[in-house]
Amino acid sequence: MWRNALQRLKQDITLAARNLLRHRRRSLFALGTVGGGVVAFLLAGGFIQWIFIDMRESTIHSQLGHIQLVRPGFLSGGQSDPYRYLIDEAPIDTTQSAKTPAIKTLAPRLTFGGLLSKGDATVSFIGEGIAPDLEAPISRAITVLRGKDLTESPENSVLLGEGLAASIGAEPGDTIVLLGTTAGGGVNAVECQVAGIFATITKAYDDVVLRAPIGIARSLMRVSGSTSWVVLLDDTAHTDATVQQLRASLDPKAFDVVPWSDLADFYNKTVELFTRQVGVVRLLIALIVVLSISNTLTMSVLERTSEIGTAMAIGVKRQGILQQFISEGLLIGVVGGVGGIVVGLLLGQIISSVGIPMPPPPGMAHGFTGQIAITPALAFDALVLAITTTLLASVFPAWKASRMIIVDALRHQR
Repeated sequence: MWRNALQRLKQDITLAARNLLRHRRRSLFALGTVGGGVVAFLLAGGFIQWIFIDMRESTIHSQLGHIQLVRPGFLSGGQSDPYRYLIDEAPIDTTQSAKTPAIKTLAPRLTFGGLLSKGDATVSFIGEGIAPDLEAPISRAITVLRGKDLTESPENSVLLGEGLAASIGAEPGDTIVLLGTTAGGGVNAVECQVAGIFATITKAYDDVVLRAPIGIARSLMRVSGSTSWVVLLDDTAHTDATVQQLRASLDPKAFDVVPWSDLADFYNKTVELFTRQVGVVRLLIALIVVLSISNTLTMSVLERTSEIGTAMAIGVKRQGILQQFISEGLLIGVVGGVGGIVVGLLLGQIISSVGIPMPPPPGMAHGFTGQIAITPALAFDALVLAITTTLLASVFPAWKASRMIIVDALRHQR
């Protein structure tokens, strides 16, 4: 049974290929339409896919890490009173780390806030107390625009976000004063030196954030411990599995294991917006392909009316005529889709090597050079789009051909 079905399919594809080769100009037009649609879909989708990947990795390696370990309730109540949720020591020891080999770095952070003063100017800030040496792998997407990183500076140094530094007129080497309310309700101040000015992909973050060695933050707030521990993995793809392992090994009453995706609100909204745009592009391409291929196959049916009548007269069933034209649509979709993917991959590599200069988008302070990232999933999606649309476009012409009256078809153009 299966052998007969395969044999019949092979015959249909062979006959469809011969019919397409008989009308090369029309077939090339159809293949060009499908291939062009696939190329357009791949380039548009590949650019947006690159934005997703770049934004995801930049967000992880500048702000969030892959996973954060916090006290239960910290994410909802930690902004107003972070010191109720302090963690005294590392939640994961070396033994637990060995059981989760995806973990690359574990670093403490202390969230604090207060006022930043330079001369007569004073602004509010949100501070991150960090361990510079441990944070270096996590913070590789932070760009130090001027000055030096904390790993190359004295212990009383701080990094200012680009917008925060501009609001107070601070430059590397300047002396500033951090004023904050301690965990006990008192007021404390620490004098620091500006080591450098940094920028990330998020302008709103750079406008308010100050990064300081965690020792300075603890001294200013007069606390010990940290408000969170940040986990960096060897690969973002291992996030979900590692989250499950940590949740299984840590007491849920003592720690929340929070993946980066739950914290990246700006990234999530951007993905949602751009995904809708890709959906619109997919719909437009599908409409163009369906209309073009349907028109091409309809013209083919009209030109081959006598041939169809002859075939039906010698015993070919209506189902066979239907399958014949659907096979032609399928072949156009497969060949056009594969050809479009090959061309799209080549164009994607060429464009990526040159780069796509982009102005600063909303929410970012700096422009960037874009690339095309065509993933296997995107290429498969393009092939499915090509085959689905051509099959859909071939249904009506195939049905019309199969419903012809034999006598009228034989007398056509006679």
